[in-house]
Amino acid sequence: MNTTPSRDDAAPSQHELQRKLSNRHLQLIAIGGCIGTGLFMGSGKTIALAGPSILLIYMIIGGMFFFLMRALGEMLLSNLQYKSFIDMAHDLIGPGAGYYIGWSYWLGWVLVGIADLAAIINYLNFWLPEGTAFTPTGQALISAACVLLILGINLVTVKLFGEIEFWFALIKILAIIGLIFVGGYMVFSGFQAPSGATASFSHVWSDGLFPKGATGFLAGFQIAMFAFVGVELLGTMAAETKDPEKNLPKAVNAIPTRIILFYVLSLLVIMAVTPWSQIPADQSPFVSLFLYAGIPTSAIIMNFVVLSSVMSSMNSGVFSTSRMLFGLARGGQAPQALAQLSSRAVPAKGLMFSCTFILLGAAFQYFVPNTMEAFTLASSLCVILFISIWSIIMVCYIRYRKQQPEKHTASTFKMPGGVWMSYIVLAFLFFALVILSLEPDTLKALMISPLWLLILAVTYRLLYLPRVRKLQVEM
Repeated sequence: MNTTPSRDDAAPSQHELQRKLSNRHLQLIAIGGCIGTGLFMGSGKTIALAGPSILLIYMIIGGMFFFLMRALGEMLLSNLQYKSFIDMAHDLIGPGAGYYIGWSYWLGWVLVGIADLAAIINYLNFWLPEGTAFTPTGQALISAACVLLILGINLVTVKLFGEIEFWFALIKILAIIGLIFVGGYMVFSGFQAPSGATASFSHVWSDGLFPKGATGFLAGFQIAMFAFVGVELLGTMAAETKDPEKNLPKAVNAIPTRIILFYVLSLLVIMAVTPWSQIPADQSPFVSLFLYAGIPTSAIIMNFVVLSSVMSSMNSGVFSTSRMLFGLARGGQAPQALAQLSSRAVPAKGLMFSCTFILLGAAFQYFVPNTMEAFTLASSLCVILFISIWSIIMVCYIRYRKQQPEKHTASTFKMPGGVWMSYIVLAFLFFALVILSLEPDTLKALMISPLWLLILAVTYRLLYLPRVRKLQVEM
């Protein structure tokens, strides 16, 4: 799967993806995909489960993902013919791994899209009269409108998509920075809420770092892991990145650090202004902070921001799934129609395929009208899939070090810690999977997930292998 030369003015091709994403696009798309629903909506439930220890949870997860991203970056730069995880897994492990990681990544982001739809409806409820909610039909119509809007954005050229997503992501980043400064000012000025409570960092540690004990601390990892879904988006954008030798290392080094800073600082400020025990589990703490502080106008503005951030996350997800389908189709692991590009050099059929399944997820609202319950189930299934994908990336790195030691030696972007650190990250991911079995709602998702393995095993045997054997005979 070759790409055209990395010229800005390269004419769109009917057959190849175009290198149109600059460093600023690359970083903001990856940050935008990651900082979204998991932080803005999921952090409320995580705080309710874990209390202030959520700060430690995010730092631990962020540290692990730094090493995962460095491993991914080293492998992508070792062979610029790797356009996505599919190529990498296929080459280093085998075709079965490529098939699994490609389709699982696609499904994972479809589930993110479904979770995002649940979050959008939750945020829109903010403007409804108290005690009212959208009907199932209304929820479905809202979901359909959102999916069609995202589809339209993605059908434009990749450069224009990059620009749109850049501004989407910039809005949420500026909002987080604004919240940190406003919240910090409240703390240092001794702001007193209408309830009588005074903003203070002492709220964070007054009940201890682990007020819910070890059980609460461990339970907080599930939603927190979902908040980091999307950090690996870089692995799907390699084929459309300008000057990847220069821009990929910059993006890899910057993103995990920035995410930790945004997550930790924003939630530290929120829990300093609003005592953590008073933060509603089913609302965005970014919005409830201003409601608690008696500033409804700021709450309205922040609710609009978090709404746009969810759209940004869905936008990044639809982009990545279409590129995964394109790679799968090019390798004969998906219908060939999905390998076709539009006149604008975007995989239009892949985009419509992904959006159709996300739209079908809107029907999920009929069966689970409670948006928080729908969000938890979709996000739990998503986390299980992504844990397996992240694990395969680390296995790829171990195989890369064993099979291609000369490339590692020549690399100018080596992963710190090397192979032994890879095993630590794998152990952490296994630990995260075990944690999912401790909570009833996440255990339900864990019990459902083997069905996906069965579907992939059957389709791989019945659809993919016969096609490969036929090609081998013809050769």
